[in-house]
Amino acid sequence: MAEQQKFNFSLFRRVMLLLRPYKGTFFLTAFLTVVLAPLAVLRPKLLQVMVDDYITPGDMSGMLFLACAILGLLMLEVVLRYFFLYHSDWLGQAIIKDLRVKVFNHVNSLSLKYFDKTPIGQSTTRTINDIESINTIFSEGSITILADLFTIFAVLVVMFITSWKLTLVVLSVFPLLVWGSIKFKESVRKSYERVRNHIATMNAFLQERISGMRILQIFNAEASESEKFKQINRDYTGANLRAIFAYAIFFPVVDIISALSLGLMVWYGAKGVLSSEVTIGILVSFPLYIAMLYRPIRMLADKFNNLQMGLIAAERVFKLLGNTERVENRGEYAPNKLNGQVAFDNVWFSYSDEPDKDSVLKGVSFNIQPGETLAIVGSTGSGKTTIISLLNRFYDIQKGQIQIDNHDLKEFDVFALRRRVAVVLQDVFLFSGSVLENITLRDSEITEEQVISAAKMIGAHSFIKKLPGGYNYQVMERGATLSMGQRQLISFVRALVFNPDVLILDEATSSIDPESERIIQHAIEKLIARRTSIIIAHRLSTIRHADNILVLDKGEVLEFGPHNQLLENENGKYRELYEKQFLQATSELS
Repeated sequence: MAEQQKFNFSLFRRVMLLLRPYKGTFFLTAFLTVVLAPLAVLRPKLLQVMVDDYITPGDMSGMLFLACAILGLLMLEVVLRYFFLYHSDWLGQAIIKDLRVKVFNHVNSLSLKYFDKTPIGQSTTRTINDIESINTIFSEGSITILADLFTIFAVLVVMFITSWKLTLVVLSVFPLLVWGSIKFKESVRKSYERVRNHIATMNAFLQERISGMRILQIFNAEASESEKFKQINRDYTGANLRAIFAYAIFFPVVDIISALSLGLMVWYGAKGVLSSEVTIGILVSFPLYIAMLYRPIRMLADKFNNLQMGLIAAERVFKLLGNTERVENRGEYAPNKLNGQVAFDNVWFSYSDEPDKDSVLKGVSFNIQPGETLAIVGSTGSGKTTIISLLNRFYDIQKGQIQIDNHDLKEFDVFALRRRVAVVLQDVFLFSGSVLENITLRDSEITEEQVISAAKMIGAHSFIKKLPGGYNYQVMERGATLSMGQRQLISFVRALVFNPDVLILDEATSSIDPESERIIQHAIEKLIARRTSIIIAHRLSTIRHADNILVLDKGEVLEFGPHNQLLENENGKYRELYEKQFLQATSELS
């Protein structure tokens, strides 16, 4: 908090560097800022001249000419101010548009390690809310603050030239305004901090409860959660009211100080008129100067707060952009097809920064020949899913080597590698959109005919055609209107149309009922035909076609070999798992 009270000039310079692609627009707004300040001050000055040189002597023709000049000047100022406001706002929107794309692409490039430890809401906030706050640096901060400072300077210069004594009288209450502005700025800054903290708490609470609404309703916890939300909402409203209270005090105080300044000006100016030290024109123009002086001053404190808040948001965004947790894509090997030979050689891996203490895989070694199917079994936490994550290079290993077709994974271009390796997850994720879009993932190279052919091969075509609109059926968020089996079949079609050379099934039937499992088992057989396949097994039906079975326990390989061979080992882990988990399934299938 103490550091945030200081203006961070280095951070401000970094934000200003975002203007580089739009230097022309920035220089235009800067030029308009310089032009508008004297134009605004010129109107009261012309009014003074009109009163002293034309109205008082009774020169009606000169007065009419000057009135037309003032009107023309006013119209010119309106036009220039329109361009200034439009281009300053356009500049901010253009910059945050580019920044959103940059942040989104950067988040896309980060490794899964970043997402493992970063809440989804935080990344969303950085991409949307914080970037939107950066816009205030341009629309309500730097450029408009500069314009206000130019206006204040121009007004003071003209006031001193016109009557330095009257100006000093007007400025005699100025220290009160400066003191009030500083207090207001600090009060609002603290209130904004509280508001931002409370809204972050509210967003996190809502996201978690809405995602877990099924559990809340199952356990009848709506009333207790409602009370918690009421308290969070009260805290958020209270923080907003404290900010409103600061505004409610500051603006009337500024009006009082402005009225006091005007009263002193009238008192001293009237005496000056009687003693011929001040003209009637000066007395008429000075109230306009006072209004032009106090209007930007009352807004400067608020604009500076907006600038500070924008810089704090920029700091968060730049911190995200500075995150280097990504898999380095330095490989150039990008084959159009893989033979499918996979080899793990003494692989050690940990999700933490201390692999020796928290290793998930400990010296794992195995080989898969082209076209073979490997089943991986083991208890929860044994490292099954980690193996497929490493094979896709979602993470980099700490020790050992992983090869495909006798090429180290790091030799592959990451995108080319993932194009040839497909994964069907247990928890199928479907996006909002049509069934066709969910299968092709909007890849223009995949035709609808290819999708239909793959769906028929998998056995999904009949159920898709029964949906309203068929392949154009609009899937709700996460596929909520489809059954688990239907979502799984769509994911199989998705994997097949991309025609991978290596296929990975991550417990693809663990949440499927027996009837759906028979359909999906047929789909699996079609998928793994003539492909190197890795199946993370949960049920016997998913591994009965495997050439070899890898048994993992606490990150170590206990057994490796064909099903029948492993069953012969009476004290083996696989036999133990088979008897405990698969015996019932075997009796059902026999």
